[in-house]
Amino acid sequence: MSWIILIVSGVLEAVWATALGKSTGFTRLWPSVVFAVALVLSMGGLAVAMRDISTGTAYAVWVGIGAALTVLYAMIFGGEPASLLKIVLILGLVGCVVGLKFVDAAH
Repeated sequence: MSWIILIVSGVLEAVWATALGKSTGFTRLWPSVVFAVALVLSMGGLAVAMRDISTGTAYAVWVGIGAALTVLYAMIFGGEPASLLKIVLILGLVGCVVGLKFVDAAH
């Protein structure tokens, strides 16, 4: 269950990071509200997941999921240029996150 909570928390990290950008320095109400709610839920989920998953692994997986999804969202919807190299690097990041899950499960 901790891994599911961690994955959802990583997705919420991408939500709050994207909302933060869309809040334009907290000058827009709804993106700012989405940021605050997603931030609290994301951090809370990370804290719960860290009861059973080591701190280093949990944090790396959380950040990796959030970073990969934030970049993908920006490439698809936000006008950030996509390239084959960026996609390969994101896949590498995802591969490392999956690897950390298997390494943590072995211990």
